[in-house]
Formats: sequence, structure tokens, C-alpha cells
Amino acid sequence: MMPLIFAKEEEENIILKVSGNPEVKKHLENLGFVPGGKVTVVSSMNGNLIVNVKEARVAISKEMAQKVYI
Repeated sequence: MMPLIFAKEEEENIILKVSGNPEVKKHLENLGFVPGGKVTVVSSMNGNLIVNVKEARVAISKEMAQKVYI
């Protein structure tokens, strides 16, 4: 298990865990980051990511990406 920020680009991964306080977890779940879901990193810039999750393209900060484990 590792944080999403270490995922390789264009490689599909399964979300294993979402951490953080309840407010952060709820926000990430609303974006589609739920355990068992699939996520693919499209691009990375300074740790900030653009990912495909639930058939949508989402940009998340490095801090948020560190709370999603694959």
C-alpha cells in the first residue's frame, strides 16, 4: 500500500484506503475516491495530480493525493 502520489502515470490502480479527518474523507469520496474504485494518474506536476476516477478527470493537490492509498 502506498500513497497515490507514487503511482506511475497511465497505470490503473485500485484505491485501498482513504485517510484524513472526516471532512477530508467526505470531500475525496464525493470526488469518487472510494475504496475498491479505480484511479489512473494522467499527469503529475510538483506532486499535484490530474487523475481519472469514476470516468471523470479530477485535479487534486499533493496533500490530498497523500491521503489516498493504492
